[in-house]
Amino acid sequence: MKIVITYGTFDLLHVGHIRLLRRAKQSGDKLIVGLSTDDFNRLKHKSSFFSYEQRKEILEAVEYVDKVIPENNWEQKVDDIKKFNVDIFVMGDDWEGEFDFLKEFCQVVYLPRTEGVSSSQIKETIYTDGGK
Repeated sequence: MKIVITYGTFDLLHVGHIRLLRRAKQSGDKLIVGLSTDDFNRLKHKSSFFSYEQRKEILEAVEYVDKVIPENNWEQKVDDIKKFNVDIFVMGDDWEGEFDFLKEFCQVVYLPRTEGVSSSQIKETIYTDGGK
């Protein structure tokens, strides 16, 4: 059984997230998502529209996701890979090269992002023009 892991905030779930999760799941048999906690987002100077618990519930409803775990810090990835016997680490290609140090522990794959959609763009549209 091949185990795949990815990480992210997954706020305002959109088609780009679904496509990334689907492609990640196609890489193996089981997909684990490390979901950034609210505290970790604050450390990264990010904010989410939905709370960690709400984002977790949404992700757990996605058919491609087998398990959601909390992402509490940058450093936990090696421990998670070992703990869950991960074979493949997947991230969007905007992170290209940032996680190459994990190649010592598993295969690292950077997938192309979906053009023209991001949580940041959605938030900006909602907050600046009320979504009109």
